[in-house]
Amino acid sequence: MSDMIKIAIADDEVLFRQGISFILNKEVNFDIIMQAVDGADLLTQLQNSAVMPQIILMDLKMPNLNGVETTKIIKKEYPNIKIIAITSYYSKPFISNMIATGAVAYLAKNTPPKEVIATVNAVATKGFCYNDNVMRVIQENMLNPDAKTTRSYFDLEYLTKREAEVLKLICAQCTTNEIAEQLFISPRTVEGHRNNLLLKTEAKNVAGLVVFAFQHKIVALEESF
Repeated sequence: MSDMIKIAIADDEVLFRQGISFILNKEVNFDIIMQAVDGADLLTQLQNSAVMPQIILMDLKMPNLNGVETTKIIKKEYPNIKIIAITSYYSKPFISNMIATGAVAYLAKNTPPKEVIATVNAVATKGFCYNDNVMRVIQENMLNPDAKTTRSYFDLEYLTKREAEVLKLICAQCTTNEIAEQLFISPRTVEGHRNNLLLKTEAKNVAGLVVFAFQHKIVALEESF
């Protein structure tokens, strides 16, 4: 199937790794193509594979090479692969660090299977999927006046009215088609605006646009749901 989502799982806990693989493999549009015991193992498999995963479920605490450092390497060497952090560590510092590193979703290991499945599908179609708690952490972190990522020099007048509208709908986690319907424009036009936003904000991906929107108060948390 051309719309199959190719997935890799990196986790040193055998029971969890095989369990989540078993659950996800039941989905008709999911294809688990890699299982790695740690970051080093994952990188080796990526280097030797002719087929790349679209999404990686990444544990944070692993021997040899942990999830944070592995994510940094993957974002540099394989920028099109999307990382979903799935971990027992669900505190604000861990969430902030992984989002800043490049994770496009963050899940606790006790997340219900249905939510994990929904998150994978959302990441595949929208590019990211942040739940309420993660969105709050992003907002609190970005509104911190001491945040290293503050870019006060950006002139918001540089964004057109339509680009700002598209950005707000992206933060509401709308798909391209949903944005097109709400704004009465074509999906191709939406993609054009999204590309312009990426260029203007220098964000690396759609998740980066969400961080940018909070950082510059283009959208408030209550508007994003």
